[in-house]
Amino acid sequence: MMPMAAFAMKTEARAPWDRALVTGGAGFLGSHLCARLLDSGVEVDCLDDLSTGRAEKVAHLAGRPGFRFLERDVADPGLPDALAGPYDLVLHLAGPGRPAAWPDRPLDLLDTTSAGTRAALAVAARDGARFLLASAPPPADPGPAGPADPFSSHGAYAEAVRFSEALVAARAGDPGSNAGIVRLFPVCGPGMRTDDGGVPGAFLGQALAGRPVTVAGDGTRRHSLCYVDDLVDGVLLVAAGRSVRPVDLGGDEAPTEREIARRIIELTGSDAPLTCTGRPPDGPESPRPVTGFAREIFGWMPGVTWQEGLARTVAARTERPAPVPAAAVVRDGGGWWA
Repeated sequence: MMPMAAFAMKTEARAPWDRALVTGGAGFLGSHLCARLLDSGVEVDCLDDLSTGRAEKVAHLAGRPGFRFLERDVADPGLPDALAGPYDLVLHLAGPGRPAAWPDRPLDLLDTTSAGTRAALAVAARDGARFLLASAPPPADPGPAGPADPFSSHGAYAEAVRFSEALVAARAGDPGSNAGIVRLFPVCGPGMRTDDGGVPGAFLGQALAGRPVTVAGDGTRRHSLCYVDDLVDGVLLVAAGRSVRPVDLGGDEAPTEREIARRIIELTGSDAPLTCTGRPPDGPESPRPVTGFAREIFGWMPGVTWQEGLARTVAARTERPAPVPAAAVVRDGGGWWA
């Protein structure tokens, strides 16, 4: 196997895998991972039921050798039998990237992170593949909220995150298992969604539409931001190792919402005004990644500043390349980070 850094940091380097399964592969991060794996010589099965992912995110990959799109629900019974494989890497990204992404679908959320994670783990165990769960830190409890509150530490989102990690930790204890976890923090880049209420996507959508760019409270809440290419590097570095300990991946910088909004208004050339709600934001402040382990063990650190990451994101959005028809995606059968 080649050195991990030589693989992950250079798209032309040959990967240590031959065939990968990426669940949730039609989401924002999943589509970037599929592309990077293909660039590295890996055959990719991209599985997504398109409940939060979008077919157009992987339409440009449809004609590439070794790429196959499978429109299926990862939580469907019998899924492992339907995936012939064999795989030597399973990246499990199916699930919610943010609590607000599944506000009215708690049962779907729990199914995806329980039955879906079990199914993905079963595929990896069958083939002796490296398994990596894309997780997120559970939200801190902002107060006496009930289980129905998506931001509550006892809500469906937080419980789903904890249970999926517990499943992977339990499997990692099996002899011969090779399972790990990456906890992913906010990411920006080309293809980022602008319709899910997240930062900075919501700001970009508002600025491009000429609507007021609205920050929560007085705009001083901070968000760690990581550019998507850096995050993909980190995921694949961890995948190429054998760590079972959860690894935080995210931006070292944490600009305020006001700083992010101003930067987006500047980059888009929008006349949209910057406004503050004046009322306290919903939920607690987002946790920050602790990336020391990723640096020490995997040699990973973000290389793109948050300002440059936003500049690349806006440039990709405003250049508007000719879209590839969604019909070009080849389906067989039938985001988090969507």
